[in-house]
Amino acid sequence: MTDIDLKTQFERDGYLILEHALNLGEVGKLVDEAVRICRGELGDIQGALPAASADSDDDVLRRFLCIHYPHKLSGLVLATMRHPLIVSALTSLIGPNVKAMQSMLFIKSEGEPGQAWHQDEMFIPTRDRSLTAAWLALDDATKENGCLWVLPGSHRPGVLYPNREHDDPRYDCTVESYDFPYDDCDAVPVEIGAGSVVVFNGYLLHKSLPNTSRRGYRRALVNHYMSAESLLPWGVPPEGTAMAQADFRDIVLVAGTDPYAYKGLQEVRRPRIRPNRDGGCDK
Repeated sequence: MTDIDLKTQFERDGYLILEHALNLGEVGKLVDEAVRICRGELGDIQGALPAASADSDDDVLRRFLCIHYPHKLSGLVLATMRHPLIVSALTSLIGPNVKAMQSMLFIKSEGEPGQAWHQDEMFIPTRDRSLTAAWLALDDATKENGCLWVLPGSHRPGVLYPNREHDDPRYDCTVESYDFPYDDCDAVPVEIGAGSVVVFNGYLLHKSLPNTSRRGYRRALVNHYMSAESLLPWGVPPEGTAMAQADFRDIVLVAGTDPYAYKGLQEVRRPRIRPNRDGGCDK
């Protein structure tokens, strides 16, 4: 598929699939690295309980649903954030200068919940609507084990739909998007093989359902990117000029140049587990 084809499909549907972007050897190394991360061998994870040496890898993994910012612990995860095939697609879609601001490692063993309908841009606000996710499957992602579902074209209006709290036990976060002009019957499951990547727009409505398989994981590494040419007012109260001038600088440049490099970089976020339902969800 040419760059023009990629961009046309992305603009139409709000997502595209990079089939087998990583080979099974690369995936296997990331699966092994996930165990080391969950054991705490690569550094502390805020909110995580220490693993005992006698615990099996299975026991350790099943304690986690999602770890935020694993790229701050693992050189391999950081390198995957810059994977050439992923970055090539991003530069075609976003532009020559691309930065990343977040990574998430999902484990999601059997019985674990999914996430309700939401838009990533609601949680990570950009100034230019360039927010783009790269969702890398570390296991085959199927309807049974909780693959992504998307509403194709829901990004095109450029509207951020309202959020409300919910108590649906199928989902791990306490908010969901609502009042949008789409029905569940419009949703499409995105079933992909291990090593494939779903790239999608920050305005695209998407969700996942629980892992209903009898035994197994739906592991995924998810990174968020945007144009390096735009400021990122993330984590700043939306008040007056502070919001307009804010620029989150805990970033990783993955392509091109950073026009704001003169500001330097900051260590703002720490690796942590996702809060439970009572703690909410902030991507």
